[in-house]
Amino acid sequence: MDVKNCRRCRRLFNYISGQPICPQCREELEKKFQEVKKYLFDNRGATIPDVIENCDVEESQVRQWVREERLEFSSGIDIGITCENCGAPITTGRFCEKCKASMINDLNSAGRRPEVEAPKPQAKQPAGNKMRFLNQ
Repeated sequence: MDVKNCRRCRRLFNYISGQPICPQCREELEKKFQEVKKYLFDNRGATIPDVIENCDVEESQVRQWVREERLEFSSGIDIGITCENCGAPITTGRFCEKCKASMINDLNSAGRRPEVEAPKPQAKQPAGNKMRFLNQ
């Protein structure tokens, strides 16, 4: 059993996985996310400052939702989020599409078994009473 203090409210809770926040704070964050999601649906093209002002949420939380791929900004808006691998500007997640594809290819090739060469057929020795040396 792993007991931790909630990062937001400092209450003790049984930590299982994910962010170190208690179930009550997790539920509050989910309600806030649904509020932001509804706001963005009603106000397409809203910027991060608009969301912060109208939904009473912190910028770091909005950016975390973008990193988790729960929110995505329009491609024309520069929100200052870059790929963690190559530094290219992105609209959601942690990596650009090029780096994602590269990682997938690397993982797929790492999971493959190396090809085993077929054994070479040995030349048949003529049958008979001939002597030969044994390799030792």
